[in-house]
Order: sequence, then C-alpha cells, then structure tokens
Amino acid sequence: MNKKILNASNRDASFIKLIEDICLVVACDSCGAVGEKSLDVVKVPPYIVGRFTSRVALMETFSVGACPKALTAAICNEPNPTGDGMLAGIKDELDEVCLDVPIVISTEKNMETSQTGLGITVVGICKENELRVNATQPKDKLYCLGKPKVGNEVLLDDPEIASTLLIKKLLEAPNVHDIVPVGSKGIKNEAEMLASSLELNLKWKENIPVDIKKTAGPATCVLVTCAGNIDISCTQPVFFLAEFDKWIAI
Repeated sequence: MNKKILNASNRDASFIKLIEDICLVVACDSCGAVGEKSLDVVKVPPYIVGRFTSRVALMETFSVGACPKALTAAICNEPNPTGDGMLAGIKDELDEVCLDVPIVISTEKNMETSQTGLGITVVGICKENELRVNATQPKDKLYCLGKPKVGNEVLLDDPEIASTLLIKKLLEAPNVHDIVPVGSKGIKNEAEMLASSLELNLKWKENIPVDIKKTAGPATCVLVTCAGNIDISCTQPVFFLAEFDKWIAI
C-alpha cells in the first residue's frame, strides 16, 4: 500500500490492507455529556446523540472512498430509554444514506448512570486504488463547506451544516481530491495537518469569512481540496480558504 495512505495520521481513520487490492477502513467517534441525564452539559434527546455520533463516523468512512459494511454502538447507558433512543437515531442516519448494515450493540446494564455516553465505530472496505486519501496536489484550492458549530448551536435540520449526503455528492465531483470532515481540531488545524503530511505550503486567503480556529463539533463542516473551482449544488455555505503550494526548504 502507498505509504502516504498507510501512514495517513492526519485522518481520523485507519487503513489495513487485506487480500490483494482490498483495504479495511475503520473510523470511530465518541460523544459524552450530551443527552438528557442530570450531569449532561448539553441537553438533547438520545436520538440526536445517536444521529450525530453515527454521522461523524460515517462521514469519515465515506470521505476516504470506503463503503461501510458494519457499525458498532457502545452505549454507556441503560438499554431503555436512552439506548433505544440512540439506536433509533443511528438507524435513521443509516437510512438517510440508504445503508443496511449489521449493528453490534452493547449497553450498560450493571450501573445506574448520570451522564450520557456513546461510542460509534464504522468498518468499511475499499479497493486500494480507489482510496481518497492525501491526493491533494500543488496549486489545488482549499474550500470549506458548511459552518463550524458546537453544542447548542447544532441542530438536526440546519441547512448550514455538513452531512453524509454532502460527502457522497462530493465524491462524485471529478476535480475533488481530498475530503476532510472537521471536528474538534477546527478548520485551521485540519488544513495544516493535511498540508504538512504532503509537504505542501498553505497560502491563506485574507479576510476569511469563517472562524477557522473554532471547533466544528460533530463534523458540521468539511474541507475539500480540488483542482480549480469547486462546482457543486448544496445548501451549505461554501468558503474559499487557501491554495496549496510546493514546500520550499530554507
């Protein structure tokens, strides 16, 4: 496997070569202190926790070109009502992208909990030559689709935030190279990690109209690199951020 892919430490996914040209892709996400329990910081129904936590892991899997084949849900709370609410959200998120995959579930049945917790892992497969990882080239443009939002700013039907459907649409664009969901690290950190991994420089645009240092919570925006201008119809706002250039040693 290409070392740039195998050692893609800038991505929130791991790549394992299986037989011949098939790769296993593993992505995960976690959520804590968000729910309806007494010590939760952000109060939302367990359904919302299930939707967004599974969405992040699915976005990470799709963004590298892999097809999800299984999902695990580590529910750190009682099966009912919290577990059932989370599971309903997970299933609806899968339905939105027409996925029917096995779901392996574990819930907390021994201890009473006062704070909500959920961990999601998605396992996918992809042909090695179809992986979309570290494909950015010098002179590529960097865009952000969606707005970074976190906590109570995050709403399920917000047209400004990224989604798994947006990732799938971007995969069909012929000039798109890398797609990077942005989470707690923020836009600037994710962009700089991508540039560094490819030994490229970033030439940031002046007066960028989006906060590039803010956490994007449950991947409410995505970075996209492409040759030329991005051409996509979407509800999310599109921001031109920077251009990539060759790294020059001093």
